[in-house]
Amino acid sequence: QVQLVESGGGSVQAGGSLRLSCAASGRTFSSVAMGWFRQAPGKEREFVAHISWSGDSTYYADSVKGRFTISRDNAKNTVYLQMNSLKPEDTAVYYCAADQLYIPRVATMIYEYDYWGQGTQVTVSS
Repeated sequence: QVQLVESGGGSVQAGGSLRLSCAASGRTFSSVAMGWFRQAPGKEREFVAHISWSGDSTYYADSVKGRFTISRDNAKNTVYLQMNSLKPEDTAVYYCAADQLYIPRVATMIYEYDYWGQGTQVTVSS
């Protein structure tokens, strides 16, 4: 079992920055890959970023590449999403998720993740 709690959401103007955090407890954190997803009102949940167990491999959706950075601190059992140059279309509830399947893969689909946080709201105004 892995429990995930997101924090760091809020309201910001376009061009601003936010850093989301996701604190994990339960299963050994360093053995799970992590991802961030987001869901805007009336839209399906979509992949944002993925990071491997060790943190040496990352992958991003095209819509956030070059603006967002995913990272992790295994000593603190925490994964981060640094979001820069935010746009109104980034407005959504952001979720972190854990992929417990211990194989090297880049998980971008919802069904590939086993545990989810409750989400944190990010609102970007123009």
